[in-house]
Amino acid sequence: MSYLMYLRKSRADKEAEARGEGETLARHEQLLKELAAKMQLPIGAVYKELVSGETISARPKMQQTLLEVMQGMWEGVLVMEVERLARGDTKDQGTVAEAFKFSNTKIITPLKTYDPADEFDEEYFEFNLFMSRREYKTINRRIQRGRIAAFRDGWYIAGTAPYGYKKVKHKEEKGYTLEIIPEEAKIVSCIYELYTHAFFGCYQIRDRLNELNIPSPSGKSWSASTVSDILGNPVYCGYQRWQRRKVQKQIIDGRIVESRPKDKDCERVKGRFPAIIEEEKFDLVQTIKARKPLPKNPETALQNPLSGLIYCARCGTLLTRQANNARLPHAVLRCPNKKCSNISSPLYLIEEQVLAGLKEWFGGYELNWQEDMEEESNATRTVLEDSIHNINDKYEKTKKQLNAAYDLLEQGIYSPAIFNERRSTLEAQKEALKKELEHLKEERNRIAAAELAKKDVFPSSVPFIDVYREIKDIRIRNFMLKNVLDHIEYLKTERNKKGAGNTANFTLKFYPKLPKSH
Repeated sequence: MSYLMYLRKSRADKEAEARGEGETLARHEQLLKELAAKMQLPIGAVYKELVSGETISARPKMQQTLLEVMQGMWEGVLVMEVERLARGDTKDQGTVAEAFKFSNTKIITPLKTYDPADEFDEEYFEFNLFMSRREYKTINRRIQRGRIAAFRDGWYIAGTAPYGYKKVKHKEEKGYTLEIIPEEAKIVSCIYELYTHAFFGCYQIRDRLNELNIPSPSGKSWSASTVSDILGNPVYCGYQRWQRRKVQKQIIDGRIVESRPKDKDCERVKGRFPAIIEEEKFDLVQTIKARKPLPKNPETALQNPLSGLIYCARCGTLLTRQANNARLPHAVLRCPNKKCSNISSPLYLIEEQVLAGLKEWFGGYELNWQEDMEEESNATRTVLEDSIHNINDKYEKTKKQLNAAYDLLEQGIYSPAIFNERRSTLEAQKEALKKELEHLKEERNRIAAAELAKKDVFPSSVPFIDVYREIKDIRIRNFMLKNVLDHIEYLKTERNKKGAGNTANFTLKFYPKLPKSH
């Protein structure tokens, strides 16, 4: 029977590679081959484990090795150290020990050969597995303590830098920090501006960035989830999080299942890196995200402008919208608490009374729409101009490459066949860049025209109620109300009499966000 060679890279091996000591698995393979040749052991297969995992379940090559060992396929297994086989918990160590013991498979290392039939070798093997686990836990605790200390000291400890930054090693100290990438930082700023000033949602921002042919962090098209992650990452205002998605283990149907739920209350500290956006703007975005519904498709789009605002004055439950049907000519707002005696009312009637109350309360309060439009236009225009500049540079570079190809043909360096192939490639690139440049310029002109049109339609300052009635988008109406109202309490004790369904015989108690002096 032949022998199996099992190779696994440890954390110490990775540190050694970083010091320039060569590729670990290649060195170990060479040493074990020399050992096998010296002992005249035929090698039937070589399994290399490149996955870093604490348990056997995370190491597919180890699982295959144990399966073949239990089936008695190998006379022995060659490894650099016993510790390479298992560093998991007691259950994993027992699995490894039993597999080699009951199949009578030897374990051969450069220092010792373990024969499971020998009781002293068996005890020594099990002791080595135990010490290996203890060493692993000690090393892991030391590493985690170091990471936590570095995190709380402001060093950036995550593996990769978020979009808009690059990870750099601090010259004078051991830690890493982040450095802003100006071109990407402009995109991040644009995303925050569009979200906070232009009432854009994640899907609309996604579409706008894709229309402008701006590459995403992955280099592909933007997705709404990527935009949402950028809007929710405190790194952009100078903070970093610790253990936001901590691993939680559960036993389900006899198996250990791992999950990584989000923890909103995870630790957050100030980082040693510059912020791209102000902390106040980041907090505003989180408030908007918490209060603003984000429909995924038209079927689930928001239909209640008072969503998240109206509460039952009796039991404190948030009122919900009930759609109209054969019995209800209009959609109504009702208390979902079945034990509550608060009576429902038509949604349109409650909305009208809310507007009437707001008009009475702050008739002079006005919204400056030109400022919001200029914020959106400025943010988009900045990104557009950068994109146009970059595409124009690529276009000019392609033209120079095309001219150089003609020169190389005239000098005899390019053959006609090579020249034609090169010219076709460059001409195609040139045409694609030209179309993209024209598209971006058309988008720039469209935004400028739309800005002028809006200024012609709206005066520089218009009353809140008038603007609200002009808006048809329920989502924006809801957002406008949430900007001036914290919540409203609703109470109705008597049902409308027949023929008086349009009578507003209910009371509304307002809890505004703005001081009354406004």
